[in-house]
Amino acid sequence: MDADERDIFNYLKTWGSEFVGVREICRRAGTKKRFHENPEWAKPILQLMTERSILERDILGRYRVKPKPKHGRGGRWVSPDIEKLLKENGVEVESNSTEINDDEHYEQL
Repeated sequence: MDADERDIFNYLKTWGSEFVGVREICRRAGTKKRFHENPEWAKPILQLMTERSILERDILGRYRVKPKPKHGRGGRWVSPDIEKLLKENGVEVESNSTEINDDEHYEQL
């Protein structure tokens, strides 16, 4: 992500799962000077981020950060000690310890 995308992403992340209007994003994600120079500076960036599946848009044209996809059916959590014992006995255990945080997930897109 470039600087503009990161600004928009960090701003929308503060809203959680709520959708935010384009005008509000243009006003708040950048600086006042940038908004006064070009009040619609974020529109092409928002479209690009939507195409890259970083953001999602509702029918009213508002945006939010797209939730991370959930993998699998939410298998059981196994403590690292138990996992180690099971591996020593030859039992293969799927670990959830390889989960990546939100920022790393969106950086990979």
